[in-house]
Amino acid sequence: MSAQLIDGKSIADTLQGELRTRVQQILASGRRAPALATMLVGGDPASQVYVRNKRLACERIGIRSLPLHYGADISQAELLAEIDRLNADPDVDGILVQLPLPAQIDATLVIERILPGKDVDGFHPYNLGRLAQRQPVLRPCTPFGVIELLRRSGESFYGRRAIVVGASNHVGRPMGLELLLAGATTTICHRFTRDLAAEVARAEIVVVAVGKPGFIKGDWIAPGATVVDIGINRLPDGKLCGDVEFDSARQRAAWITPVPGGVGPMTVTMLMHNTVIAASGH
Repeated sequence: MSAQLIDGKSIADTLQGELRTRVQQILASGRRAPALATMLVGGDPASQVYVRNKRLACERIGIRSLPLHYGADISQAELLAEIDRLNADPDVDGILVQLPLPAQIDATLVIERILPGKDVDGFHPYNLGRLAQRQPVLRPCTPFGVIELLRRSGESFYGRRAIVVGASNHVGRPMGLELLLAGATTTICHRFTRDLAAEVARAEIVVVAVGKPGFIKGDWIAPGATVVDIGINRLPDGKLCGDVEFDSARQRAAWITPVPGGVGPMTVTMLMHNTVIAASGH
């Protein structure tokens, strides 16, 4: 067996085309284009790349991009004041603060300062709470992207055994909520999990987000499983890899996402989706 690749870039391109049509309909109705403010603090190279990719996606879809760049020495009070300004601006629909933030900034306070209706990252406790109560509004982009990726690949969820490896607030935990919402019987594994290999081996859908190259061994994967690798790690030789041993896992899985080209394009696309939703007011 050799798993079929789930082409995240192709599916993301299709979704972006649908969003572009939706924005054109908004403009045709006489309303302005949706607007996304991206707040970058400091000069982290990876963050700069992420923000640039988001700006380019805005251009492709027709969303107005408002890039804001602040020095690494900005105080927490100054950054919160900037968020207040954007919250009050009726011409800004979405606010994204690129993480990580410098040590003097409390990321939790920053996330909670953004109005829930403008929280296009889906990290505000209100939006996570709505997801937990099965009434999602703005959903965390990576988990939402994984669900859309699998749906458009023909994956079924009802009653299937799903596992999430990694329990972070921004990916693992909301990923578990998304799989529950989709109807899967869901287990979340973390650093205290006993016998991780056995847990993975029972799963029909495996989603991994731990940030450790090759952490999930290929021979743990059940034959015919679907494997979604959210991790993206740079090796000493400069190559990118995921959290799953790709070559050996591919010999057992039915479907698998590559790294790069799997989940990454979907994360940016769902951010664009959330911005359009925020602009629509629902």
